[in-house]
Amino acid sequence: MSPENATLSSLMEQYDAFVLDQFGVLLNGDGIYPCAPQAVKRLSEAGKLILMLSNSGKRARSNEARLTDLGFDRNDYYGVLSSGEAAYKFMSERIGAEIAAGTAVFILSRDQDTSSIDGLDLVQTLDVNRAGLIILAGCSDDGLELGHYEKLFRRAAEKDIPCICTNPDIMMLTGNGVRFGNGQIAKLYERMGGQVEWIGKPHPLIYKMAQQILADRGAKNVICIGDSPEHDISGGKGAGYSTALVRTGIHESDPLAHVLDLCAELNSVPDYIIPKFEF
Repeated sequence: MSPENATLSSLMEQYDAFVLDQFGVLLNGDGIYPCAPQAVKRLSEAGKLILMLSNSGKRARSNEARLTDLGFDRNDYYGVLSSGEAAYKFMSERIGAEIAAGTAVFILSRDQDTSSIDGLDLVQTLDVNRAGLIILAGCSDDGLELGHYEKLFRRAAEKDIPCICTNPDIMMLTGNGVRFGNGQIAKLYERMGGQVEWIGKPHPLIYKMAQQILADRGAKNVICIGDSPEHDISGGKGAGYSTALVRTGIHESDPLAHVLDLCAELNSVPDYIIPKFEF
């Protein structure tokens, strides 16, 4: 079935809870989409429950602070459930069981962020070959190619050092356009023989946590809005929610027919297509 063309105004009439992706919906590679803060505010003023669901490897507080710095009102949405936040809870429950206390962890992240292990009984190491665990939380737009990461992680993959990917995005928006994302590094690690545990969209854990939040707050009609068929649409459909693909973000310059073909290949055809996240 083909998706229905819609607007944010028409969706607001049908749904009482909105699960929003950050990059591609609210944020672009350089900052924000200008209408996004006001659109969030209007949904909030209409009494809609708003949850940001992000594949950011950073914790929720960091994501919320960034949104505030960029002009979003923190009172307009429930919060950010990031893959980094979901992974932190996941790891904290496993230390002492599947993850030995004091394990040395190599972290690949943006801005040298270590929040993925802060406060946990784990120790950061800067030498990947001395690590007992690898966390792939994010890669920077630093011009490095995948070959760099192949060299960096080859011995670790051969040693079967376990890896947790806390940002599964295959592609990412940058100030210089679309580049490969952290998820491609994780896939590279798997191709080299390493084992990867995936946390974030479209994988189930983050949606189970989102479902609990939404259910606890009485949400009945939920729609997920995102720019990625592979992550936002696939994950939202898998969780049993309605989905809307926004025509900004990573596929903004691609013809709609091409994007819909990709959706069909992924068995992730959205319920709606909206041009932008704006009223």
